[in-house]
Amino acid sequence: MISIDKLGVEFSATPLFLDASFVVNPKDRIALVGKNGAGKSTMLKIIAGLQEPTYGQVSRQKDITIGYLPQVMVLSDSRTVMEEAETAFAHISEMQERLDKMNEEIARRTDYESESYMALIEKFTHENDRFTMMGGTNYHAELERTLQGLGFQRTDFDRPTAEFSGGWRMRIELAKLLLQKPDLLLLDEPTNHLDIGSIQWLEQFLATRANAVMLVSHDRAFINNVTNRTIEITCHRINDYKVKYDEYVKLRDERREQQLRAYENQQKEIADIKQFIETFRYKPTKSNQVQSRIKMLEKIVPIEVDEVDTSSLHLKFPPCLRSGDYPIICEDVKKEYAHVVFADVNLTIKRGEKVAFVGNNGEGKSTLVKCIMGEIPYEGNLKIGHNVQIGYFAQNQAQLLDGNITVFDTIDRVAKGDIRLKIRDILGAFMFGGEASDKYVKVLSGGERSRLAMIRLLLEPVNLLILDEPTNHLDMQSKDVLKQAIREFDGTAIIVSHDRDFLDGLVDKVYEFGGGKVREHLFGIYDFLQKKQIESLNELGKNLNSAGSPSATPTSQPQTSNLKPQISNSHLGEAKPQTSNLQPPTTSDLGTKVQSLLSYAELKERNKIIKKAEKAVEQAEQKIEELEQKIAAIETKLATPEGASDTTLFTQYGELKTQLSAAEDEWTEANEKLEELKSWKN
Repeated sequence: MISIDKLGVEFSATPLFLDASFVVNPKDRIALVGKNGAGKSTMLKIIAGLQEPTYGQVSRQKDITIGYLPQVMVLSDSRTVMEEAETAFAHISEMQERLDKMNEEIARRTDYESESYMALIEKFTHENDRFTMMGGTNYHAELERTLQGLGFQRTDFDRPTAEFSGGWRMRIELAKLLLQKPDLLLLDEPTNHLDIGSIQWLEQFLATRANAVMLVSHDRAFINNVTNRTIEITCHRINDYKVKYDEYVKLRDERREQQLRAYENQQKEIADIKQFIETFRYKPTKSNQVQSRIKMLEKIVPIEVDEVDTSSLHLKFPPCLRSGDYPIICEDVKKEYAHVVFADVNLTIKRGEKVAFVGNNGEGKSTLVKCIMGEIPYEGNLKIGHNVQIGYFAQNQAQLLDGNITVFDTIDRVAKGDIRLKIRDILGAFMFGGEASDKYVKVLSGGERSRLAMIRLLLEPVNLLILDEPTNHLDMQSKDVLKQAIREFDGTAIIVSHDRDFLDGLVDKVYEFGGGKVREHLFGIYDFLQKKQIESLNELGKNLNSAGSPSATPTSQPQTSNLKPQISNSHLGEAKPQTSNLQPPTTSDLGTKVQSLLSYAELKERNKIIKKAEKAVEQAEQKIEELEQKIAAIETKLATPEGASDTTLFTQYGELKTQLSAAEDEWTEANEKLEELKSWKN
């Protein structure tokens, strides 16, 4: 589909790529990885045709379509969300207009026997068949599904895009790309402006409905769930691994160990040759051998070792004062602007806890952080504990740095004790290695300033960390360094993040923001996500009830002072409502209670439902396979001169593509239901 052959890029005689070669095939899911500055974004621009290489060739299959989402782009503010998204179908609208004009002309003309009239009829038939093949006007349902999958509500569809932040407008651009269904999607950090729910939706879309995909992302969980091939840019060269990211990491480490052994052996060989030359340089009897060794030394090609992985760097927060037992206590906290952001927030964060704030964008995560910091007014009681020293990281922290000093000096001024001996190593771990540490802060990009502000925070003696999206501008190695430092941090941490891999193993409690409420969930991020899947199956219990089965499924409710589960099963007796202060049931609690209350008949019924869902998935897969075979057969015919002139083939092709799209939707829906049923069963 796309072939990159001996590609080279140089900036001011400094090489970025040297003889890079690889092929992008249909249905490939490629993760493009490498340290920041290795050239990942440049490679995407070259493939998209937006930048020319210094040498080499990019060969693209004829009529291939490419969709490219950059990290930063100029966005239009002149339309509503729906109108902007509909521009993805501009080519269909233009075709509709042409068909309408031809249809009017056909109705107006009366020269039915003329050659021009017959040519017009033939042209109309051909264009109409193409229009049908491309889906016609049946795109509004898919457009709405895509916008909702990326986090928009129906009430947002008619709002002007100017009312939304840059991150939300980037979602609109992403939706337009996905709706166009290009042959190749090039995505540069697509998850930066998405919340967890939207990321999971995008994962499923890319894995099941997109064509070829090449993406750059620092979200490890995202690229593991989407890609099946990893292309690494290192030492100006391309290494192609036909595996997922986690498997690539293992293979890369093995490769680097081999490189190190080969490098050490080569260095020993070079040292031996040099020693021989120095020892016998002035002995006439050894002159021929010396000359032979000199020529041998000149022919040795130095072995390159991939860039050192700085994730092994150990960084520890400096000692800090012990805070009170409860650094943060919220009692009936409420915040509203034109609408209520959240109300009745009651939470207590204990000393040493690491907690996550998660939820859709705009639900109040950063707003509550600002309330804690005292930056905005609020209603209710919010208490900061005794001896609490807050270290706060937000995107605007980068603007507070002194632009007239260097990167090194910025860190040197806050570093204390032995840590000053490791400043260069720390800067290298956060992508400020080598000459970058001597840059003045005023010339740094926004992302670089954010990383520098993060390093400063890591060296300050605080006992309460509040980090708002700390990983947006960090590569995977830097995130590993930060994660390990927070894990070993003696104080308390509040982390606002959508990065599941970063939160996994780091937080032991999750606060979910949504619908004007803040709900507490015990345990880690994946326990929370699994629990959310279970809670979405509340309808299952209702279905069982309607079939004659008794209701015995407790539901998780927001934390309140009087939570009263009521269970009325005839065979279990009558359970008295409890009025004590109860916490929301955890995933394990739910599983234990459900299993203890389910009768044999209910379990049997549930297994039937699961088997039925499995059969639905199999049938959908079989239907998709049959349709793809039929489409492939028609495509083969259309590639011939006879087929290209057969208008009925175009009609059949369009109908089959429409059926295939519907079948893929059926498979997605059936598979989601099956996964939810399995998680409930487990």
